[in-house]
Amino acid sequence: MFDPKAEAMFRDERAALQRHRLWGLVDRLMLAGGVQADRLREAGVERGADVTLAELHKLPFTTKQDLWDSYPLGMLAVPRDQVVAVHGSTGTKGRPTLVAYTKADLDLWASMCARSLSCAGASAESVVHNAYGYGLFTGGLGIHQGAVALGATVVPMSGGMTERQVRMLADLKPDILTCTPAYALRLGEAAAEAGVDLSSLKTGVFGAEPWSEELRAAIQDVLPIKALDIYGLSEVIGPGVATECLEQNGLHVNEDHFIVEAVDPETGTPVADGEPGELVFTTPTKQALPLLRYRTGDVASLTHGDCNCGRTLVRMSKVRGRVDDMLVIRGVNVYPSEVERVLLGSGLVVPHYQMVVDRRKPDVRLVVACEAATEAASDASPEAAEGALAEELTRALRADLGLTADVRVLPSGTVPRVEVGKAVRVVTWESGEPPLPGIG
Repeated sequence: MFDPKAEAMFRDERAALQRHRLWGLVDRLMLAGGVQADRLREAGVERGADVTLAELHKLPFTTKQDLWDSYPLGMLAVPRDQVVAVHGSTGTKGRPTLVAYTKADLDLWASMCARSLSCAGASAESVVHNAYGYGLFTGGLGIHQGAVALGATVVPMSGGMTERQVRMLADLKPDILTCTPAYALRLGEAAAEAGVDLSSLKTGVFGAEPWSEELRAAIQDVLPIKALDIYGLSEVIGPGVATECLEQNGLHVNEDHFIVEAVDPETGTPVADGEPGELVFTTPTKQALPLLRYRTGDVASLTHGDCNCGRTLVRMSKVRGRVDDMLVIRGVNVYPSEVERVLLGSGLVVPHYQMVVDRRKPDVRLVVACEAATEAASDASPEAAEGALAEELTRALRADLGLTADVRVLPSGTVPRVEVGKAVRVVTWESGEPPLPGIG
């Protein structure tokens, strides 16, 4: 562990720490003023000592809309001259979301990412090949700072330039790979095509997009690693909020700095342990942009209980999807990750797919585009084999999810591969030519 005292702390000791830090957060928000302070006063809160962990769920939420309404940096809780960095993302539907950091915030973020790398078995002797994108997006610089804090050697590749990535993997022989899960697949396939030995790799830390257990298996098939999930979002701090350890049994949430809840997305009320809900985070130690009960839109479950690794932190499941990413197809609600689970779990397709929501008519149609894992048998035409596979996957989606989808098995290489950024799993077809050939 990077910080055993914090990561293996007794629960009652951690609760006391959270309580005092929560009081300090509320006092700072009240002093800073603004929308969060106004809502606290409306809820009858005047100072930190007025709140308790047990009644945290009664306090008001903060949302992405609040950040948009105060764009670019209207929710700062420190003087502007204390801001040393700004990160962010395009956010939902392309609207910018910006987050400011003080020097202490950057130090905290680096230590959280160092914890994440330690969860993956990294140490000061490790070489970390970092293929997350560098820039406004928090992934690349967050992991980079974490590797430096850990004392490891970091290779700041960023995304893209796959041929050069494979060469650096072969020459520098890293033991840790960090990137999106979709790009990990691409790197594994590219290395195999080039005949490059990647046996130095031991662990991968993959995040920035929801991914299933089936995709984990696919990654571990093409790379000689344990594939671990990492979670974070720029509003909360960036990557490092939670990470799987080598047990691969849930993501450890760094509760000493991020108080997490899971609530019903519709009612906002807490859900039971182990039940999926929308993740809500409070950031008691952040300075520039501290948030009280921030609704992330990400759906996952929380589980309390010790892990075999020795950490006592609450664990969150893999993210099932986002509240606003749920697809409603002919009365059936489904997350893209659930479709991925069925497709990849069949073993019949390669781990590259795309869902096209066809909205050209009132009766919305879902087209699932994928590629066969094997060549057609010699006694069957490619068209016949693809048609039979499409029918089998259509039946599997209906049986498992109750989903009626138009499955199209396309020629190898048709579905786009990820070179830079996050995988685009869902696209909308409103008019004009189809977004992929062969799905019209």
